[in-house]
Formats: sequence, structure tokens, C-alpha cells
Amino acid sequence: MEKKCLDCGESIRGRTDKKFCSDQCRNNYNNRLNRDTNNFVRNVHGLLRKNRRILADLYREGMLRVHKDALFALGYNFSFFTHIIESTGGYKYYYCFEYGFREAGNDFIELKENSRYLNYQ
Repeated sequence: MEKKCLDCGESIRGRTDKKFCSDQCRNNYNNRLNRDTNNFVRNVHGLLRKNRRILADLYREGMLRVHKDALFALGYNFSFFTHIIESTGGYKYYYCFEYGFREAGNDFIELKENSRYLNYQ
């Protein structure tokens, strides 16, 4: 019985347990299988990077207190963050990599940079 490549259907030569006729066919097949998962991860990572960029730009401009609407207007998505740190004062800071914020009341956000993460660059 002649074996066929799982990607292109060509005849396979060589080892009896071979599934693909070439590395390109093997890559094509596996990329097609993992496309949905990879796209999801890529999209979430893109949202996290966008959120980080918005917080970093505002922080570098010296804006340490910003209204929530300003973040919405810049395209910030509050559903995506990397981690939460609770301070000794009981405040919850929502971080997107090294830049974070806490709710400061009256729909204002207080920005913060966690310098601990700057050593990894």
C-alpha cells in the first residue's frame, strides 16, 4: 500500500512511518491545525501591547492621574491586563506588564510604573 502525504497527497518515499513528503508539507499541515489557537494568542497579545503602550505614553507625559473616559478614547480595553498587585494600603493595581493603574474615585485612574520589571529589559 502506497502512503500519501497528509498535506498535499503526493506519494511518500522513505521510512514506513513517514507522514509528509517534505518539511514544507509538515509545516503547512501543523500551521493549519494550530491556526485558531495561534490567532487567539496573537490577538490577546496585541491587545495587551496596545494597553501597555497607552499607559506608558501617558505615564511618560507625566499624566499620573487620568479620567477613565480619556483611556477609553485612546482605545484602552479594561478587560485585558497581565496581573493584579494589592498594595499594603489595600489598593488593587491592575498591571499591563510594568505599567499599572488603580481606581482613584470619581472615575479617575491613578497611573503607576513598577520599577521591578525594568531590570528585565
